[in-house]
Amino acid sequence: MDSIHPQDQVVLPAEMPVMVLSDCYLFPGCFLPLFIFEERYREMLKHALDGDRMFCIGTRIGKADDSILPWSTAGLVRACVKQPDGTSHVMLYGIQRINLNGWSDDRPFRIAEIEPIQIQAPPADAAAALVKESISLLPKPTPSCSDAMQKLKETLNEMTCPDRICDVLAYHFVRNPAALKTLLSESDTLVRLKVLNAELRRL
Repeated sequence: MDSIHPQDQVVLPAEMPVMVLSDCYLFPGCFLPLFIFEERYREMLKHALDGDRMFCIGTRIGKADDSILPWSTAGLVRACVKQPDGTSHVMLYGIQRINLNGWSDDRPFRIAEIEPIQIQAPPADAAAALVKESISLLPKPTPSCSDAMQKLKETLNEMTCPDRICDVLAYHFVRNPAALKTLLSESDTLVRLKVLNAELRRL
């Protein structure tokens, strides 16, 4: 399996709706299940589905809605099932890490001005060594998750992009908010992998 997916080639818009959630981080190459029930986010979802099917998660870092991380991941709605009561189950796929540069609108839902985070291509040997270390640091599988862990390792071994491998492992295994902020915002892949490995050692 290659690390580049067809949907990763989607051209990002200049603006994107934002769903504000606490302690929620989406990374490229990963799926985030969401239950849309608030009226403002029902309107946001309709706005997205009527257009490019994209929105992102604004990670709340305080109790007030205006305390939001300036980084996110552009998300593409891959599946949406609307219920008779107007709520929806959504599967959001992470495409590319982005900066949130400002707000163009905030009623009834927020719309952010965005730009992609430009990734610095790392030296291949250094990145490969850190990726190998990352995989070696993965927790030992328990009987209930041995098949899933084996499948994950097989998928990682088939991927060619170290930055994407870092994304996937960060999403599944890192829970430290400070580390997640760095992993979401940092443009240097080697720095990201070192932060990831430090967190994996804590598991």
